[in-house]
Amino acid sequence: MAEKLIYSYETIFIIDAGLEEDAVKALTEKFTNLISNNGTLESVEEWGKRRFAYEIDDKTEGYYVLADFTSDGDFPKELDRQYRITDGIVRTIIIRKDK
Repeated sequence: MAEKLIYSYETIFIIDAGLEEDAVKALTEKFTNLISNNGTLESVEEWGKRRFAYEIDDKTEGYYVLADFTSDGDFPKELDRQYRITDGIVRTIIIRKDK
């Protein structure tokens, strides 16, 4: 059986700033735990609440979280699926870093 290749990724997810502080922390922990359970979480930077350049779904602010991780090539699809089905996530992006 062929071994899976490990790639380096970074993801930014934006949480609805209108949520309670506990809900923001819970969502941050949910996704950092999901990443660490399916790969290696290298760093997490919570940028905090920032103003959007334009309104997104009638919202003007969001709570930004940046995470760097390594995983096999299949995991980012599952991570994206989890982002899409989770209430409170406004926008996301997952980028594979080139070496």
